[in-house]
Amino acid sequence: MKKKWTIPFIFVSLNFFVSCQSGQNEKIQTNQIRPNIIFILADDLGYGDLGVLGQEKIETPNIDRLAGEGMLFTNHYTGTTVCAPSRSALMTGLHTGHTPIRGNFEIQPEGQYPMPDTLMTLGKLFKKAGYATGAFGKWGLGFVGTTGDPNRQGFDRFFGYNCQRIAHRYYPEYLWDNSDKVFLPGNDWTQKTTYAPDQIHRQSLQFINDNKENPFFMFVPMVMPHAELAVPDGEFISFYREKFGEETPHVAPSDWDYGTENIVVPGYQSNPHPRATYAAMVAHLDRQVGEIIQKLDDLGLTENTIVVFASDNGPHQEGGNDPDFFNSNGIFRGYKRDLYEGGIRTPMIIKWPGVIEASRTTDHISAFWDFLPTFAEIIGQEVSQGIDGISFLSTLKGESGQKQHDYLYWEFVELGGRQAIRKGDWKAVRYGVKNNPEAPIEIYNLKTDPSENRNIAAEHPDLVMEMEKLFKEAHVPNPIFKLFE
Repeated sequence: MKKKWTIPFIFVSLNFFVSCQSGQNEKIQTNQIRPNIIFILADDLGYGDLGVLGQEKIETPNIDRLAGEGMLFTNHYTGTTVCAPSRSALMTGLHTGHTPIRGNFEIQPEGQYPMPDTLMTLGKLFKKAGYATGAFGKWGLGFVGTTGDPNRQGFDRFFGYNCQRIAHRYYPEYLWDNSDKVFLPGNDWTQKTTYAPDQIHRQSLQFINDNKENPFFMFVPMVMPHAELAVPDGEFISFYREKFGEETPHVAPSDWDYGTENIVVPGYQSNPHPRATYAAMVAHLDRQVGEIIQKLDDLGLTENTIVVFASDNGPHQEGGNDPDFFNSNGIFRGYKRDLYEGGIRTPMIIKWPGVIEASRTTDHISAFWDFLPTFAEIIGQEVSQGIDGISFLSTLKGESGQKQHDYLYWEFVELGGRQAIRKGDWKAVRYGVKNNPEAPIEIYNLKTDPSENRNIAAEHPDLVMEMEKLFKEAHVPNPIFKLFE
């Protein structure tokens, strides 16, 4: 592909020190030393969807460069295997056996079951520390005016999709700016004029500009490349259509397409070029990552900004997407909604020059619930509530003595109920627990069998018994999101 659309960027170094000055000088110095943090979260991007992790059909130059200038985590896990509970684990530092949101519980006519406002969250953590806070993209943790409203979860500014159902559509009628509806020009469910991710992206860039004099935390939960498959006409879609050639079109149900009477909003449109469109969406996402980094450089903020890139779960199979064609889950078994590695092991990159050496790779085992304590340690805040996360700041700094998890735990309350545990190199998976809380446990050795092809439970009855105890220990009943109660 021609590289003219690749946006180069230069990452920055950070002098992390403590000032002992007082008065106005102390205030100025404090503002200088507290790093800005930008957390970019892709939606349904698989472990194998990035060039740096083996992708051969889609070019991701900006994210690949981010990895080359920072640290790539090869043993990083999401909160769980679908959107809302994964984000809940990220926000609260609690795994899905403890975090309040454990499924995509829908509220009508708009929004999802709200997160309570009694827990510490990432937004509240940074706001407490005096940061400007903004979230731009897809929320899914509570409608406007509820306890889960992003403004009640510590974010000064939210712009984007509040509701995950509406976020299925890339040309919606409106987005939310805090509590105000912002109607998008030309979008009326018959016309596709304004591409919502581009509007959201402009607001995220503006937030950086507006807060260039203040420490800020910006959460960017992008919608791409979640289904539906839709991208503006341009060089990306042209390039990939030419590259992939003729395709089998994706044909949606008749009432899912734009322009049909009483369109089913949570549906996904038909698409004549689903593979080319998916690739173009990932490329579009990559370009926006590059533009965020370029914005930091243009404003002189790169010397004091940490950038994180991650994905909320494994690759999806909706809307005509073909993850097998792209090898989106790499060597791993499973997709979105699975608790095998392909559903929950995802890309994670952190760029922190001056602290993280360039081109580092770590096999430290981490998960979404580790970000709350890690960020708290970086900005000098305490988290008083009990959490499941462990700070991995020592790993970022290349120091010895990094504390390790005894085990990681996931549960998924849909599709019959699913549980998984990783303990060292051992992985336990159990499906169908809603109907049978004592469902058989599968055991895999991820060191010798990372693709989870060989269930060795029969060879390790002692491990089966241990994992059974851990499943019971990790799961705390939730009256709304029931696993097997």
